Amino acid sequence: MSQINLIKEPELTHLNADGSALMVDVSGKASSMREAIASATLHTRPDVIALIEQALVKKGDVLAAARIAGIMAAKKTSDLIPLCHPLPLSKVSIDFELNSATGQILIHSLCRVQSQTGVEMEALTAASVAALTIYDMCKAVDPAMVLGPIQLEQKTGGKNGLWLRAEKYAEKQAETGAQP
Repeated sequence: MSQINLIKEPELTHLNADGSALMVDVSGKASSMREAIASATLHTRPDVIALIEQALVKKGDVLAAARIAGIMAAKKTSDLIPLCHPLPLSKVSIDFELNSATGQILIHSLCRVQSQTGVEMEALTAASVAALTIYDMCKAVDPAMVLGPIQLEQKTGGKNGLWLRAEKYAEKQAETGAQP
């Protein structure tokens, strides 16, 4: 899948000169408002979507549990991803779009922080864990559910500014009438 990178091609920052893993030193970077939006898609059967919408899944309120799990996961990202910095998140939100016709649930996560480093991993972790929670709560009805894609949709903040997935970039261009 293509994307438009509105910044220069970055280098791998989590490796030192000899190729060993390292945590990036962000102490010299300016703090700025940073935000990331990620998405995950869960593919299931239309009848499973109906069960979720009607709150008939035996384990309970699927979307409420998935929302809480996603928020908690964002807060624990640095415990899960070895080289991530712990961040004082100021906002985490999880939203769902259920499409019973296609049997898809689209999960959107948004993470925001005032920090010296970005929140992409927190947003991706939140969307992933929310999707996994839905899978866990519905697997007795449909063990053939499929997760994916899980992807970053956009990020803002820091010295590199805005990054949008190509499809989102095209939508923004169409909304504003700007030429690429």
